[in-house]
Amino acid sequence: MKVGVFDSGIGGLSVANAIRAELPDLDVHFVNDTQNVPYGSKSPEQLHELVLPILKSMQADGCQVIVIACNTVTTTIISKLREELSIPLVAVEPMVKPAAEMTQSKTIAVCATPTTLASPRYNELKRDYAEGVTVLEPDCSQWSAMIEDNDVNQDVITEQIESVCEQGADVIVLGCTHYHWIEDEIKQVADKYNVKVIQPEAALVAQLRKVLAQLP
Repeated sequence: MKVGVFDSGIGGLSVANAIRAELPDLDVHFVNDTQNVPYGSKSPEQLHELVLPILKSMQADGCQVIVIACNTVTTTIISKLREELSIPLVAVEPMVKPAAEMTQSKTIAVCATPTTLASPRYNELKRDYAEGVTVLEPDCSQWSAMIEDNDVNQDVITEQIESVCEQGADVIVLGCTHYHWIEDEIKQVADKYNVKVIQPEAALVAQLRKVLAQLP
Protein backbone atom coordinates (compact mmCIF):
# COMPACT_ATOMS: atom_id res chain seq x y z
CA MET A 1 0.00 0.00 0.00
CA LYS A 2 1.26 3.46 -0.91
CA VAL A 3 1.20 6.10 1.81
CA GLY A 4 2.25 9.69 1.22
CA VAL A 5 4.05 11.91 3.69
CA PHE A 6 4.02 15.65 2.98
CA ASP A 7 5.87 18.54 4.59
CA SER A 8 7.19 21.91 3.54
CA GLY A 9 10.81 20.81 3.90
CA ILE A 10 13.03 18.16 5.46
CA GLY A 11 11.10 18.06 8.74
CA GLY A 12 8.66 15.48 7.47
CA LEU A 13 11.47 13.17 6.40
CA SER A 14 11.94 12.23 10.06
CA VAL A 15 8.24 11.30 10.15
CA ALA A 16 8.57 9.27 6.95
CA ASN A 17 11.55 7.45 8.42
CA ALA A 18 9.61 6.67 11.60
CA ILE A 19 6.74 5.23 9.54
CA ARG A 20 9.13 3.12 7.45
CA ALA A 21 10.73 1.76 10.61
CA GLU A 22 7.42 0.84 12.26
CA LEU A 23 5.45 -0.21 9.15
CA PRO A 24 8.04 -1.66 6.77
CA ASP A 25 5.45 -3.23 4.46
CA LEU A 26 4.20 0.18 3.35
CA ASP A 27 5.44 2.01 0.27
CA VAL A 28 6.13 5.41 1.85
CA HIS A 29 6.27 8.27 -0.65
CA PHE A 30 7.80 11.46 0.82
CA VAL A 31 7.13 14.79 -0.89
CA ASN A 32 8.19 18.26 0.22
CA ASP A 33 7.92 21.77 -1.18
CA THR A 34 11.54 22.85 -1.29
CA GLN A 35 10.77 25.84 -3.52
CA ASN A 36 8.55 27.49 -0.91
CA VAL A 37 9.97 26.31 2.40
CA PRO A 38 9.59 27.44 5.16
CA TYR A 39 5.83 27.64 5.59
CA GLY A 40 5.87 29.05 9.12
CA SER A 41 5.31 32.69 8.20
CA LYS A 42 2.87 32.18 5.30
CA SER A 43 -0.84 32.99 5.45
CA PRO A 44 -3.52 30.27 5.33
CA GLU A 45 -4.46 31.47 1.83
CA GLN A 46 -0.87 31.13 0.61
CA LEU A 47 -0.58 27.70 2.19
CA HIS A 48 -3.77 26.45 0.54
CA GLU A 49 -2.62 27.65 -2.88
CA LEU A 50 0.69 25.80 -2.44
CA VAL A 51 -0.43 22.62 -0.74
CA LEU A 52 -3.65 21.55 -2.49
CA PRO A 53 -2.07 20.90 -5.93
CA ILE A 54 0.72 18.86 -4.32
CA LEU A 55 -1.68 16.68 -2.35
CA LYS A 56 -3.89 16.18 -5.41
CA SER A 57 -0.81 15.06 -7.34
CA MET A 58 0.11 12.62 -4.56
CA GLN A 59 -3.43 11.22 -4.63
CA ALA A 60 -3.22 10.85 -8.42
CA ASP A 61 0.09 9.03 -8.00
CA GLY A 62 -1.67 6.33 -6.00
CA CYS A 63 -1.29 7.39 -2.38
CA GLN A 64 -4.20 5.90 -0.44
CA VAL A 65 -3.50 7.91 2.72
CA ILE A 66 -1.44 11.07 3.14
CA VAL A 67 0.28 12.03 6.38
CA ILE A 68 0.47 15.80 6.75
CA ALA A 69 3.75 16.14 8.64
CA CYS A 70 3.46 19.91 8.99
CA ASN A 71 1.93 21.52 12.06
CA THR A 72 1.51 24.81 10.20
CA VAL A 73 -0.62 23.23 7.48
CA THR A 74 -2.66 21.20 9.97
CA THR A 75 -3.48 24.05 12.30
CA THR A 76 -4.54 26.38 9.48
CA ILE A 77 -6.14 24.53 6.55
CA ILE A 78 -6.60 20.82 7.35
CA SER A 79 -10.43 20.99 7.41
CA LYS A 80 -10.53 22.57 3.97
CA LEU A 81 -8.06 20.04 2.57
CA ARG A 82 -10.12 17.14 3.91
CA GLU A 83 -13.15 18.50 2.07
CA GLU A 84 -11.20 18.74 -1.19
CA LEU A 85 -9.50 15.34 -1.21
CA SER A 86 -11.10 11.91 -1.38
CA ILE A 87 -8.50 10.02 0.67
CA PRO A 88 -7.82 10.13 4.44
CA LEU A 89 -5.38 12.71 5.78
CA VAL A 90 -3.48 11.88 8.98
CA ALA A 91 -2.33 15.17 10.45
CA VAL A 92 0.19 16.29 13.04
CA GLU A 93 -0.60 19.07 15.50
CA PRO A 94 1.13 20.44 18.60
CA MET A 95 0.96 18.03 21.56
CA VAL A 96 -0.68 20.49 23.93
CA LYS A 97 -2.99 17.88 25.47
CA PRO A 98 -0.27 15.33 26.39
CA ALA A 99 1.99 18.09 27.69
CA ALA A 100 -0.78 19.54 29.86
CA GLU A 101 -1.46 16.06 31.26
CA MET A 102 2.25 15.46 31.98
CA THR A 103 3.23 18.75 33.58
CA GLN A 104 3.80 18.90 37.30
CA SER A 105 4.77 22.58 37.38
CA LYS A 106 1.65 23.65 35.43
CA THR A 107 3.94 25.34 32.91
CA ILE A 108 4.74 23.98 29.45
CA ALA A 109 6.53 25.37 26.42
CA VAL A 110 5.46 24.98 22.80
CA CYS A 111 8.14 25.45 20.16
CA ALA A 112 6.31 26.18 16.90
CA THR A 113 6.17 28.50 13.91
CA PRO A 114 4.52 31.94 14.05
CA THR A 115 1.65 30.80 11.79
CA THR A 116 0.97 27.76 13.98
CA LEU A 117 0.98 29.83 17.15
CA ALA A 118 -1.43 32.35 15.59
CA SER A 119 -3.84 29.72 14.26
CA PRO A 120 -7.37 29.19 15.60
CA ARG A 121 -6.74 25.44 15.95
CA TYR A 122 -3.70 25.91 18.17
CA ASN A 123 -5.58 28.35 20.37
CA GLU A 124 -8.46 25.87 20.51
CA LEU A 125 -6.03 23.20 21.75
CA LYS A 126 -4.87 25.53 24.51
CA ARG A 127 -8.43 26.43 25.49
CA ASP A 128 -9.63 22.83 25.52
CA TYR A 129 -6.67 21.09 27.13
CA ALA A 130 -4.45 23.61 28.90
CA GLU A 131 -6.84 25.34 31.27
CA GLY A 132 -4.88 26.36 34.35
CA VAL A 133 -1.57 25.70 32.58
CA THR A 134 0.85 28.45 31.59
CA VAL A 135 1.92 27.94 27.97
CA LEU A 136 5.22 29.56 27.03
CA GLU A 137 5.89 30.19 23.34
CA PRO A 138 9.56 30.94 22.68
CA ASP A 139 10.56 32.73 19.48
CA CYS A 140 11.51 29.85 17.16
CA SER A 141 10.76 31.80 13.98
CA GLN A 142 14.25 31.26 12.53
CA TRP A 143 14.65 27.60 13.45
CA SER A 144 13.12 26.02 10.32
CA ALA A 145 15.28 28.09 7.98
CA MET A 146 18.32 27.33 10.13
CA ILE A 147 17.63 23.60 9.83
CA GLU A 148 16.87 23.74 6.09
CA ASP A 149 20.15 25.60 5.53
CA ASN A 150 22.04 23.08 7.68
CA ASP A 151 23.34 26.00 9.71
CA VAL A 152 22.22 25.10 13.23
CA ASN A 153 23.25 27.66 15.83
CA GLN A 154 23.47 25.91 19.19
CA ASP A 155 23.68 29.24 21.02
CA VAL A 156 20.26 30.29 19.65
CA ILE A 157 18.72 26.96 20.68
CA THR A 158 20.33 27.08 24.11
CA GLU A 159 19.11 30.62 24.79
CA GLN A 160 15.47 29.82 23.97
CA ILE A 161 15.36 26.47 25.79
CA GLU A 162 17.13 27.75 28.89
CA SER A 163 14.68 30.65 29.02
CA VAL A 164 11.57 28.47 29.13
CA CYS A 165 13.18 26.04 31.58
CA GLU A 166 14.09 28.90 33.91
CA GLN A 167 10.49 30.16 33.67
CA GLY A 168 9.31 26.85 35.10
CA ALA A 169 8.37 24.75 32.07
CA ASP A 170 8.80 21.03 32.78
CA VAL A 171 7.56 19.80 29.38
CA ILE A 172 8.67 21.16 26.00
CA VAL A 173 6.56 20.40 22.92
CA LEU A 174 8.22 20.26 19.52
CA GLY A 175 5.38 21.72 17.46
CA CYS A 176 7.18 21.70 14.10
CA THR A 177 8.59 18.57 12.48
CA HIS A 178 11.70 20.47 11.43
CA TYR A 179 12.62 20.63 15.10
CA HIS A 180 12.84 16.83 15.28
CA TRP A 181 16.23 17.18 13.57
CA ILE A 182 17.54 19.22 16.51
CA GLU A 183 15.79 17.19 19.20
CA ASP A 184 19.13 15.99 20.59
CA GLU A 185 20.44 19.57 20.83
CA ILE A 186 17.25 20.65 22.59
CA LYS A 187 17.42 17.72 25.00
CA GLN A 188 21.03 18.51 25.85
CA VAL A 189 19.82 21.77 27.35
CA ALA A 190 16.49 20.53 28.75
CA ASP A 191 18.10 17.53 30.47
CA LYS A 192 20.08 19.88 32.71
CA TYR A 193 16.75 21.07 34.12
CA ASN A 194 15.11 17.61 34.14
CA VAL A 195 12.62 18.90 31.57
CA LYS A 196 10.88 16.45 29.21
CA VAL A 197 10.89 17.04 25.45
CA ILE A 198 8.05 15.47 23.46
CA GLN A 199 7.33 15.14 19.74
CA PRO A 200 4.54 13.36 17.86
CA GLU A 201 6.13 10.69 15.66
CA ALA A 202 4.92 7.72 17.76
CA ALA A 203 1.41 9.19 17.98
CA LEU A 204 1.34 9.79 14.22
CA VAL A 205 2.34 6.19 13.50
CA ALA A 206 -0.36 4.95 15.89
CA GLN A 207 -3.00 7.10 14.21
CA LEU A 208 -1.85 5.93 10.78
CA ARG A 209 -2.25 2.30 11.89
CA LYS A 210 -5.87 3.04 12.91
CA VAL A 211 -6.66 4.74 9.61
CA LEU A 212 -5.10 1.92 7.57
CA ALA A 213 -7.11 -0.67 9.51
CA GLN A 214 -10.34 1.10 8.51
CA LEU A 215 -9.60 1.19 4.79
CA PRO A 216 -11.67 -1.18 2.60
